[in-house]
Amino acid sequence: MIPCVGGVVHDASGRILLIRRGQQPAAGKWSLPGGRILPGEPVLDAVARELREETGLTVEPGSLAGIVTRGRYEIHDYFCGVVAGTLRAGDDAVDARWVDSDEYDALDRNGDLVDELTATLRSWQALPGQRHGA
Repeated sequence: MIPCVGGVVHDASGRILLIRRGQQPAAGKWSLPGGRILPGEPVLDAVARELREETGLTVEPGSLAGIVTRGRYEIHDYFCGVVAGTLRAGDDAVDARWVDSDEYDALDRNGDLVDELTATLRSWQALPGQRHGA
């Protein structure tokens, strides 16, 4: 398994932070920001680094939201709060945006989200509009 991390970030309006993947797996699909843990890198440092690289935002990782397995990737997702920065897509992300519940539902209906994202976020009580502290 390849160890990875991701961030579940909501803004003050309850919107969720999503990135559009520029690389496989699931290129072109919307997902949580994140990526691989570097050898010897502490997990929470990896969360902060990956979110900064993909979104331009500095985040403070909080509690573990949950763990998902996608093929050979084991992803540890953490609730995060934004500390600083300006949202912009970078690194492996071709787009990054805050998504409200209506836009999220449209992405879901159109098949534009990575597989199982909605079920996963629902189980973590982390869909847009659901308030979950970091």
